[in-house]
Amino acid sequence: MADTTIKIDEGVRDRLRTLAEERGMSTRAYVERVVAATPTESEQTERTARAVAYVRANFGVDLSDEDLSAAREWRADLLARRLGERR
Repeated sequence: MADTTIKIDEGVRDRLRTLAEERGMSTRAYVERVVAATPTESEQTERTARAVAYVRANFGVDLSDEDLSAAREWRADLLARRLGERR
């Protein structure tokens, strides 16, 4: 296992420590868990492709490019906490 040093704001460091402690973990273990659970763009793209293929194969729904685009926009809005502004 390699040691790495990163420079972050003290507030972020304190927040990481608090989040880890609330979960009964070390800061190192918490950061490792969060990073391991966060998919890369390519992993997310592959995950999406598998989900679309599953829906098409098992639900008889043919998702159009427009459907997929709308879903990507909805996800972006959800992640940006803008959900509900469209309605």
